[in-house]
Amino acid sequence: MPPASSVPVSYQPDPLGPDFEQLILAQPADYEGPVRAVLVRCRAAPAGPVRRAVLYVHGFNDYFFQREMAAEYTAHGYRFYALDLRKYGRALLPQQRPNNMRDLAEYFADLDAALAQVQVEGYQEIVLSGHSTGGLITAVYLAQRQPPLVMALVLNSPFLELHQSWLRRQVAVPVAAAVGARWPNLPLPAGLPDTYGQSLHRAYRGQWEYNLAWKPNHVFTVNAGWLRAIRRGQRRVRQGLGLRQPVLVLHSDRTLGGRQWQDDFQRTDIVLNVTHIQQLAPRLGSNVTTQAVPGAIHDVFLSEPVVRAAAYDYVFEWLEGSVGR
Repeated sequence: MPPASSVPVSYQPDPLGPDFEQLILAQPADYEGPVRAVLVRCRAAPAGPVRRAVLYVHGFNDYFFQREMAAEYTAHGYRFYALDLRKYGRALLPQQRPNNMRDLAEYFADLDAALAQVQVEGYQEIVLSGHSTGGLITAVYLAQRQPPLVMALVLNSPFLELHQSWLRRQVAVPVAAAVGARWPNLPLPAGLPDTYGQSLHRAYRGQWEYNLAWKPNHVFTVNAGWLRAIRRGQRRVRQGLGLRQPVLVLHSDRTLGGRQWQDDFQRTDIVLNVTHIQQLAPRLGSNVTTQAVPGAIHDVFLSEPVVRAAAYDYVFEWLEGSVGR
């Protein structure tokens, strides 16, 4: 990670309201032109002296909007930050295809810049947290970059394997990924039904309010280059990342399939196979705790109130036991 800069920066108002502010992290241009990431900071600081911060990274077809998560970490003594990665949410620019990338390492500069800024603001001990694709990205990032500031990793349903049949994963996916090396912009169907979005947004069957332009029910398409990058990252996990930091992996206790609405969609993971997460989580490092959360959905912290309360209890009990107060 590059050394922290002492150049003053200016946070701007954030769409989440007066309790949040954002900082644009400009990055070098790539194959689509100008690039940026956006760091979001909760304005509220924990009571008393604060030594630690948390940096949260969203998943696929996603961005940071979870006010409750910020409040929970703040109440437990952590300064809260979240990162909208390049080509997602606040960071998406007009000329960019949402979520378009060809290598997970493209996100490393975004994480470098965010961690450097958090360090500039006085935090030398940082918990890194990732959901779904953000979980895969943060895990691979830690293994390759090994930033000394990061003392623990909290993963929420990390995207360690595709939720597809064995035949598709062994035949169709390798072919598509190989094509991605030559024709990265070849579009592929994302394969996710709109039922997950329906289970979340209050305009449908859920309880959450967020920007449907940044997190649509019918998910953004992906391309062959994206699939190739994901499979290369997942292969690294299967081979073993060797993370030295303690890792907590939260996930639902059940997976449910189908494209027609079922009420159980609000109590199970309908995006990933939790068995894959359980099987692959130990390959992240030597100190991995895996915790099933009964009744959780794919994004554990968007589950029903009693479920996510239990999930936060797991997180903060684990953090106290792993890194202390």
